[in-house]
Amino acid sequence: MGIAPMAGMTDSAFRRMVKRLGSCGLVVSEMVSSEALVRGIGRSLEYLEFTEEERPVSIQIFGGDPSRMAAAAQVVESRGADVVDVNMGCPVPKIAKHHAGCSLMREPDHAASIVAAMVRAVRIPVTVKMRAGWNDQQVNAPELARMVEAAGASAVAVHGRTAAQAYHGLADWNLIARVAEAVQIPVYGCGDLVEPGEILDRLRSTPVAGVLVGRGILRNPWLFAQAADLMAGRRPREVSLEDRRRFLIDYIDLLVREAPWGEEDLRQRGDAIPRKRYDPAATHDRWVVNKLRALCGYYTKGVDGGAHLRVAVNQAPSVGALRTLIEEFFGELAPSA
Repeated sequence: MGIAPMAGMTDSAFRRMVKRLGSCGLVVSEMVSSEALVRGIGRSLEYLEFTEEERPVSIQIFGGDPSRMAAAAQVVESRGADVVDVNMGCPVPKIAKHHAGCSLMREPDHAASIVAAMVRAVRIPVTVKMRAGWNDQQVNAPELARMVEAAGASAVAVHGRTAAQAYHGLADWNLIARVAEAVQIPVYGCGDLVEPGEILDRLRSTPVAGVLVGRGILRNPWLFAQAADLMAGRRPREVSLEDRRRFLIDYIDLLVREAPWGEEDLRQRGDAIPRKRYDPAATHDRWVVNKLRALCGYYTKGVDGGAHLRVAVNQAPSVGALRTLIEEFFGELAPSA
């Protein structure tokens, strides 16, 4: 069981928080542009940052040029990552229009050539994350999986939706099973894993080597630990309101300690310094608050009054205000003694 890559979400701090809850294996970074890595553009190298606590760590890169993807894989390897992953699953138009992400599934020969170039360039495993296909008329994950296996890929992860579906409809786990049966390398399934019992069912009913979970782990960071309880024949651990409060506060604390870029950092990275007086504290606050806004869109689902907390977080002007409203929200929900 591992964390699937999610842009803007699976930062190092979040990955560590989930690891500490138990039963999480592989973690995959947010995707990063191969071109940005090779050219050292902006803050691209921040996506390669991780701690020993997170291992095994996979860094996911995207791009459409075999030589640049190979060079980017070498950058990833030089930073000590355990695995480099190729994004062939992102359906976002701004990625797909550059012959990257899921659009590579429309060019399987070219996609395989990217994997082959990367495998020649590095010693760490090269893996691929793909979708079922581009659309209902172009469902080719089994065929593409065989092609990237022949090109040297060490494993494949499959999200059981097409690019056209994005995150609508249901993930096709029968298709994921067909991919697993089509190749000899490990196949990891993704999609619609929200409850611990769903993870257990997919692991037992399909020939996958494991699962990667995206939005489900944002909603419930204890999901892997609960699934492990089920596998061991135990009742899944209960998550209290105090647990949920503490997770958010600890995550904020990690982000505050590691918030990037003071003014000198911005200069060194080549980023523009705002014309108005630069305020590092305000910049850090915005960065942390924005992270919590993104997470709480998922984390508060199913929590009584969760919609109110989402609105409040979206309006929080500072980290201090963010802490206060989280403490007050969960304090009001807690049963009185």
